Amino acid sequence: MASAATARPPPTWVRESNLYWYHRWIIRVLRAGPIPAHVAFIMDGNRRYAKKANIAKAEGHSAGFEKLSETLQWCQEVGIAEVTVYAFSIENFKRTKDEVDALMDLARVKFQRLLDERDKLHERGICIRIIGNWDLLAPDIQQSIAEAVLLTRHNRKATLNVAFAYTSRDEITHSIRTVAQGVGDGKLEPEDVSEELLTRCLYTKYSAEPDLLVRTSGEVRLSDFLLWQSASTVMYFTDTLWPEFTIWHLFGAVFYYQRFRWRMLPVRKALDRFSNGSPYFGESEADDSGCCPHRKERIGRFLEYIEQQEVNQLVRLARGAGIK
Repeated sequence: MASAATARPPPTWVRESNLYWYHRWIIRVLRAGPIPAHVAFIMDGNRRYAKKANIAKAEGHSAGFEKLSETLQWCQEVGIAEVTVYAFSIENFKRTKDEVDALMDLARVKFQRLLDERDKLHERGICIRIIGNWDLLAPDIQQSIAEAVLLTRHNRKATLNVAFAYTSRDEITHSIRTVAQGVGDGKLEPEDVSEELLTRCLYTKYSAEPDLLVRTSGEVRLSDFLLWQSASTVMYFTDTLWPEFTIWHLFGAVFYYQRFRWRMLPVRKALDRFSNGSPYFGESEADDSGCCPHRKERIGRFLEYIEQQEVNQLVRLARGAGIK
């Protein structure tokens, strides 16, 4: 009998469940503890897997996509509502032209497949977001991802963020540039600039910070991925190459996260007791924000403006596909 972790169904973004009864039993046990609401994956090891399996690099990347679609289904089964994956770094453009071209061709095929599965995405309520610097991508890829984002933006049951042509430094630069433009145009005042405002101008502004970040292949670094968002994220590293990632590795990562939460519980309780009696914690910061209603309104108008600008840009990019 083939293992649920090694079966290779046809390539698809939205899979049917392939779990056995013992997987479901373990999921029930895990759900007795805290389940991370948002998990990020650095899917590392596709090229090493190709070398190990004596196949072309492009086939290694294709195997990585199949593992992604399988892992997304596992996350849904476990109860993880949001997933962010590092699909293509801006640094990857420095690879050989043949490999970059192969990765872009693979992206074209997979994003088109995403559009072909729109009914399944709507049925499961999956919202797709593509985060990154779209200006670095070919126009046809921009059009496909704009269409996918527009088609699924009102879905609310689950979220998949695909970091494509992304680095955290580029994202932070984009946020700073957006806020600086707002100040320059008179939509913001210099005193409006804050950590919260910069956070709300990131590519990930619609997402909570990841609870758990998983990196495969034995590397123990973030590689310029979600640096701003991961200050409190639990990190889980495994030597397994991404195409060889199994549901057992996901179980291990979730259990590691739960153990970390349990170990930190006494610390959090102590901090809560301290903050409840301290004038430096609690309501003082919220009270201060209430003293500036004009600032709050100004920032709100600015955020609405940039959101509308982004929607308009999506519509322009997708116009060739007939999206309104």
